[in-house]
Amino acid sequence: MTQPSISSAIGIVHPITVDHGKNAQVWDTEGKRYIDFIGGIGVLNLGHCNPKVVEAIIEQSQKMTHSAFNALPHAPYKKLMNKLAEFIPVSYPISGMLTNSGAEAAENALKIVRGATGRNVVVAFDGGFHGRTLATLNLNGKVAPYKQKLGVLPGPVYHVPYPSIDNGITFEQAMQAIERLFSVEVDINEVGCFIFEPIQGEGGFTPMLPEFAQALRAYCDQHGILIICDEIQSGFGRTGTRFAFTHLGIEPDLLLMAKSMGGGMPIGAVMGRKELVDALPKGGLGGTYSGNPVACAAALASIEQMSDENLATWGQQQEAIIIEYYEKWKAMQLPYVGRLTGVGCMRGIELTTPEGKPASAQLGQLLEKARERGLLLMPSGKYRHIIRLLAPLTIEPELMREGMEIFQTCLAEL
Repeated sequence: MTQPSISSAIGIVHPITVDHGKNAQVWDTEGKRYIDFIGGIGVLNLGHCNPKVVEAIIEQSQKMTHSAFNALPHAPYKKLMNKLAEFIPVSYPISGMLTNSGAEAAENALKIVRGATGRNVVVAFDGGFHGRTLATLNLNGKVAPYKQKLGVLPGPVYHVPYPSIDNGITFEQAMQAIERLFSVEVDINEVGCFIFEPIQGEGGFTPMLPEFAQALRAYCDQHGILIICDEIQSGFGRTGTRFAFTHLGIEPDLLLMAKSMGGGMPIGAVMGRKELVDALPKGGLGGTYSGNPVACAAALASIEQMSDENLATWGQQQEAIIIEYYEKWKAMQLPYVGRLTGVGCMRGIELTTPEGKPASAQLGQLLEKARERGLLLMPSGKYRHIIRLLAPLTIEPELMREGMEIFQTCLAEL
């Protein structure tokens, strides 16, 4: 699927052209129907064309489509910020700003860290993904394809191993790496923050060890270092709770949000301790399109549907089906089925060879076979060997099962 007007540097996972969608289904321009387990890569927790989100978009677009908030404040921005302050489960006074994307939220978080601490060193984690802008690229714990041919990136940024039950990195190994970093590479007094995803997305849906997160929280408090939690993919109910950091038993100093926050509209946010986000001078934060009123209206309609009861119900239903099929596949001894990664319904299914190595080639075959049968899947992992399941939280159970049956058929054919 090539088109001269579109850069060949944009990687395409599925060579189809989508025309329209409804909840967890999409149809291409040829009229073929697919079950969507990609969900806009985590954007569509409430599905395609969620009725309440669409209604809010239409209503707001008939009133006002844009106002640059830092020039002329508008009501949807104010309403959304109040709603976010109520929705984010932290114990401290919170404030922040709206952005156009997750990467922009991360960029502004780095500015806030520098302004609040006077320090510019950032520590990130292997396997992490935080965006595609120059500064966020350097935070990513993976070179290919994101950092190739780009030379020196903004920094200084250092990386340490990410401890998880799903990648074999232990608590002790991660802590030893941090100790080595500060004894060999950089003065701890120059470090402004650690940044991590509570559950890595691009990294294969690997959850951080809670005991490590809690130890890191205490360590950072001791040394005046901030913690940024990137919940761009794991937030807004993907794990069955509002945000994944609650699974770790910590509170971040700054929280990054985007993707499912807007129900399909481009919007993000960085929120955190008020004394931190107020540290920059007036005018130090802002943006022309940041907090567009139509996107704000969509976000408000999304969050209003994300009650704790709804999130728990949706998450438990989907998780139960995923675990049921995974255990069935293991019992059937289907080829290449490795570990089940993740938490809640933010799950990845690893493909491995009989020798225990990443089955990257077989995953490529699986993507094609599933697409031919009407199921869209998304790869992840360092070796592109883990299928990340991102069906809308609102998917009908029978449709989820239909998709898993197709998945099973394709696995059996590998």
